[in-house]
Formats: sequence, structure tokens, C-alpha cells
Amino acid sequence: MDGFPLTPWTVFLYALFTAVATGFGALPFLFTRNIVARHLGLANAAAAGLMLSASFGLIYEGVNYSLARTLLGVVLGLFFIQLSHRFLHGREVSFGSLNGLDARKALMMVGIMTLHSFAEGVGVGVAFGGGEALGVFITLAIAVHNIPEGLAISLVLIPRGVSVLGAALWSVFSSLPQPLMAVPAFLFVEAFKPALPVGLGFAAGAMIWMAVAEILSEAFKEARAEWVATVLTLSVALMVAFQILLGG
Repeated sequence: MDGFPLTPWTVFLYALFTAVATGFGALPFLFTRNIVARHLGLANAAAAGLMLSASFGLIYEGVNYSLARTLLGVVLGLFFIQLSHRFLHGREVSFGSLNGLDARKALMMVGIMTLHSFAEGVGVGVAFGGGEALGVFITLAIAVHNIPEGLAISLVLIPRGVSVLGAALWSVFSSLPQPLMAVPAFLFVEAFKPALPVGLGFAAGAMIWMAVAEILSEAFKEARAEWVATVLTLSVALMVAFQILLGG
């Protein structure tokens, strides 16, 4: 990468790559749309496991900056997702062509993923503030873990009638805060650093609640509990192993 000076434009492009990677989560649905309930439940279990392990990865990263601010962020994220859920419960909302309960689930999923992308965007910008090598590593790590997030969004949208392209675009949309936040975080890295652990904790708290209350509960309705637990365990273990290998 020698010869390519690190500028706000290059940071934006790196972060945009992480957003585009989220859309890859919809690709499995190009091969089949007729997913039986049991398989959909197992896919939800895998998505929940990947989200849980990614959330704990965010907490671990935040603790490296500040334990107290990270835990504060987790609590704020938890309260925020609970309040959002109560606010939407029973209300008539629409999400594209979806209405009712389907629209609320889609709105919650895309909304939470979008909010947590702000923290990831700041993480990319701050990482590039520490040098291009660190920035590229963080970009790759976020891009890879954005793919299962896109899968989680697609698992909510596609079985409810949204097209594969539509699910991919909504997945990319949920990660657009990453390039938007990466540039100011890169330019004003010292100003953004104190807020980063709060943002990481906030994202983790909201994602953990969403993974358990919405995605995992849906998995238990669609597949046998022992199979859901098995897939969940394996997906958590694989994601943690991948994060450690990538970090090494």
C-alpha cells in the first residue's frame, strides 16, 4: 500500500468497504428462497450466535479504552432498545411493503444495526488515526463481522417478502454510518477517543438484547431447542476463534 497517502478520502473508501460487506449477508438467499421453518430457525440461531460473539468483541475492545465508560454504554444501549421496543409495541408502523408485527421486527433490526454502525465508524476512524496498518486491520475485522449482521437482517426481511436485492440494500444502508463517522473520527481522533468506549458498549448492549429477545426466541419457535443450542454454541465458538486468529 506504499504510494497511497492516507487521506480522509481513503479512510472514507475503506469504511465504505465495510458497509458494502454487510450486503454480502443476503447472498445465501440467491440460491434458495424456499427455506423450511426448521432451517430458518437454525439460521436464526447461527445469526444470534454471531451477533452475541461480535457484541462481546465490542465490549472487549471498549474495555481497552475504559471499563467504566464501556459498561455505561452497555446499560444505555440496553435501556434504549427496551424503550424502543415498548414504544413500537402495538403501534401501526410500516417498513417498505411490510406492516404490523413484521414491520416492527424489521424496523427494530435495521434500526439497531444502523445505530451500532456509528460506533464502528468511529472505531475505523480512530484506528486510522493510529496508522494505516492498524486502520486496515480494523477495517478488515469490521467488514468480516458485518457479513453475519447482513445475514441477520436478511433473515428478518426476506422470509417476510422483501427481495434479496432489497435486503442487501437495507443491510448496506444499516452500515452507512461507518464511512460517514470514520472521516471526522480520523480528522479529530483525540476528540472522539473518549466517546468510543461508550459507543461500543451501547452497540453491544443493544445487540445482545436484540439477539436474545428477537432472533434467538424466533429460532426456538422454528426449530428444536437442542439443535438451536448446538448451532448457537458452534457459531459463537467459531466467531470467537476467528476474531482471535484475525487479532493474532
